[in-house]
Amino acid sequence: MNFSMLYSKIHRATVTDANLNYVGSITIDEELMKAAKFKVGQKVDIVNINNGERFSTYIIKGEAGSKDMCLNGAAARKVEIGDQIIVIAYASYSEIELENYKPTVVLVNENNEIASITNEI
Repeated sequence: MNFSMLYSKIHRATVTDANLNYVGSITIDEELMKAAKFKVGQKVDIVNINNGERFSTYIIKGEAGSKDMCLNGAAARKVEIGDQIIVIAYASYSEIELENYKPTVVLVNENNEIASITNEI
């Protein structure tokens, strides 16, 4: 049996842009992507802390050091610049894999700078 579990997340990131006239996705600073172990094209859920919206999209790599957290296309209608979001990725794990299961949690400050990285949920 496999279980869908939290793989990684970026917690309380600040939306830096919302670009309606773009092919849909979320652009994430490459440094934040690496810290969260995210991949280009990976499906993620976005949770908007400010308005309660939850939706799925995929990742586009942003410029390293830019601190970008930009919602593109239709997703741009679900956020406002300055909103805080959680970017969540899940993975499927077998019972054996869960014996050593440790998700990655990247906590950021209001400027999307990494405050800490932990394996605690």
